[in-house]
Amino acid sequence: MIASERPRRWPAYAVAALFLGYAAGKAAYALQARLGFPGGPPVTAAETESYFLDAAAAQWMAAASGVLGVCVAVATVTTLGRRVPRRVMLLVLAAMLLTVGGGAGIMIVDGFVGVGVGWQWYHGVLGILVIALFLEMTRSYVTWTRRPATPLRHPSAPS
Repeated sequence: MIASERPRRWPAYAVAALFLGYAAGKAAYALQARLGFPGGPPVTAAETESYFLDAAAAQWMAAASGVLGVCVAVATVTTLGRRVPRRVMLLVLAAMLLTVGGGAGIMIVDGFVGVGVGWQWYHGVLGILVIALFLEMTRSYVTWTRRPATPLRHPSAPS
């Protein structure tokens, strides 16, 4: 990443688009009561049967998390999002980075090394892209919300 003090909006909109695609894919599978994701590795009927949640309910919850991700991503670059306390937003972004990074990390490792899930190399590339975009969105938010530095004064200097 290139170090820049100028905040960028496009990474947040790109992350929002990815989350929207995720939510749409999960909703499509929820309507079919299937686990997995369109374009991802197939989930067997036995795996679906042994899953701890109903497939449709699990997919609807995943779709809702995708919509929430869209809202958070857009909030990082909008005036409405600036109303959220900075520490709260950074905590939310850190939690999202752990979950998104975990999922993308699995795609990367399985796509390039192969651990048996079924992700392909192009899924690994997508995982790298997702992590990079998410990190740039977070960096841009941190830059945008940084308070201006106050000049240091010597204690003996007149006020």
